Amino acid sequence: MADTKREIERKYESDDSGLPDLTGVAGVAAVIDKGVAQLDATYYDTADERLAASSITLRRRTGGSDAGWHLKFPVSPGVRDEIQAPLSDTLPDTLAGLVRSRVRGTELVPLVRLRSDRDVRDLVDADGRLLAEVSVDAVRAERLAGGDGSAQWAEIEVELADDVDPAFLDKVEKRLRKAGVRPSKSASKLARALAETAPKKKLASASVEDAVTAGDHVLAYVRAQRDAIVGLDPAVRQDAEDSVHSMRVATRRMRSTFKSFGKVLDRAVTDPIGDELKWLAGELGVDRDREVLNERLSAALDEIPHTLIYGPVAERVSHWAGDRPGGASSRLIGILDSQRYLALLDVLDALLADPPLREAAGKKPGKVLPKAVKKDFGKVSALVEQALELDPGSDRDVAIHEARKKTKRTRYAAEAVTPALGKPAKDLVKTMKSLQNLLGEHQDSVMARGTLRELAAVAHAAGESAFTYGLLYGREEQRAAAVEAELPGFWDGTKDATDVL
Repeated sequence: MADTKREIERKYESDDSGLPDLTGVAGVAAVIDKGVAQLDATYYDTADERLAASSITLRRRTGGSDAGWHLKFPVSPGVRDEIQAPLSDTLPDTLAGLVRSRVRGTELVPLVRLRSDRDVRDLVDADGRLLAEVSVDAVRAERLAGGDGSAQWAEIEVELADDVDPAFLDKVEKRLRKAGVRPSKSASKLARALAETAPKKKLASASVEDAVTAGDHVLAYVRAQRDAIVGLDPAVRQDAEDSVHSMRVATRRMRSTFKSFGKVLDRAVTDPIGDELKWLAGELGVDRDREVLNERLSAALDEIPHTLIYGPVAERVSHWAGDRPGGASSRLIGILDSQRYLALLDVLDALLADPPLREAAGKKPGKVLPKAVKKDFGKVSALVEQALELDPGSDRDVAIHEARKKTKRTRYAAEAVTPALGKPAKDLVKTMKSLQNLLGEHQDSVMARGTLRELAAVAHAAGESAFTYGLLYGREEQRAAAVEAELPGFWDGTKDATDVL
């Protein structure tokens, strides 16, 4: 089993003077000497340091109170999520899965060994509650792969105790600064060890700040989606809130970008990749779509007076949704472990390393990108106008659904060009998001009504009353009708949205 905890800490440079007196820190009643611990940690990574490039650390450590395997993911400066597993000779499968999107088929090797003499102090309040652990670490680093260098240094580490206000760290830092102690220039021991034992320059990935041409901007957006997919993989495996939805959106953004900017990236290359992204989005959506619809139906059921609920309606909705206990489904983890998914990640890396740029990619963004966005918006316009001309019914439902899909594509295209085109594109993103939400409410109603018909049929066959399902169906019809009534006025204020591009 693996345990997860949120680690909030700050690191400081240290010299021979050791730890300053911290009894003057506000809220600290006592500084308790916990003695010196000898820690021995081996850090693992690929030979090309893929984990380190993402500020991820994976180590096997002995000594101290938390010996075992530790995997740390960055959250924000000074904040990391640490997943711990018991000490063993080999990397536990639970941790191996969490780094698979980055490691894939590449071997993890011992990269750096860090041995530390840790002199520990506990800062406690008047009730004896632990506020923070402060240590002075004398570190000896030895490079195990990719070089043979070594280094030594000392640092002060302040780690916040559980359930303590992070502002307490500011109070400790104020005291340390007053004593002449300064924050460390390295984010972690591993980062410092890598820098000091095998110093080398690495080329930074191109970002939107470096973008000059139309192709630069499109590739920056594609790269951001690739990074999101890879970065969200561990969260999906751990069933973190909204992680499946966020990964699915990243796949859709990338696929839409390939379609929107066919003048920039050769679709003969990107279309097959788009097909694989569609497959991944579909797999991610198997559980997600039912979850969302279950939430809608359950919320609607809660709004109905108890006297109007006939039969085991809530139970049937829950059974249909396939409620499961916490944790990502084994089916979904199997997808993330599959060769098809890992091969897709390799293909995305290859695409970004050697992009299939067309002639327009080298032109100025202002000449190429607005045309692509306007073309997408034109498709939205045609579908909305078509829907408004149709009578209520299945044909109008289909037209609204297609308009919603094209609205999302236009929104993503506008997102991609916002760094180049500025406020007009940013305003279009907001407009398309509002239209997407409106049309999405209609589509959710269509899906809910279809499900209610199915549930009503099952209930009727079991000899149960279908009254409540019909009531819910009628309410969903009203919600869809409200959207259809609102759409003409909304569209009148939206249909010229790209004129300023």
